[in-house]
Amino acid sequence: MKFTMILDRLIKLFPSRPVYAHCDIPCGIYDPYLAQMAGHTIIRMTKLIQESEGDIHKIARMTVVKEKHAEIVEEEIVTLWADYFKEEHFTQNPDLKDLIEKTVKLTGKARQEVNPEVAQELLTNVQKIAEIFWKTKKMEPIRIPSGYPTEGEIVSHQ
Repeated sequence: MKFTMILDRLIKLFPSRPVYAHCDIPCGIYDPYLAQMAGHTIIRMTKLIQESEGDIHKIARMTVVKEKHAEIVEEEIVTLWADYFKEEHFTQNPDLKDLIEKTVKLTGKARQEVNPEVAQELLTNVQKIAEIFWKTKKMEPIRIPSGYPTEGEIVSHQ
């Protein structure tokens, strides 16, 4: 009886939150592409919001898109961290945990602000994670032009 009371108190002290994953199997299909595309979208929406001429409706719509894509980046990066990256990957890449943590925190900042530097830093971090990801798969990461209005790159593999 005492154990359940202690457990109940701990649960109240440390409330849970839903956790989302690519899939619960795990299926073995992981790719940082979606996070990169969402990062480019955040950059684009940030620029469009800044260029907006006071049309509240447009600003609201672009803000919603920017925030949704920040959530996509967060979900994709957390999925890689929780489901794909193993201890050996963190050992081989000692900065990976810190990079993931900073990237996840930047998604919150990207939602809160209309800041091109934050948006760019978020994409840069996602691309660093993508490079590490492809190396863990024994594939050579390459940067290719995105073809997006952001004029940036996508990290893929050979």
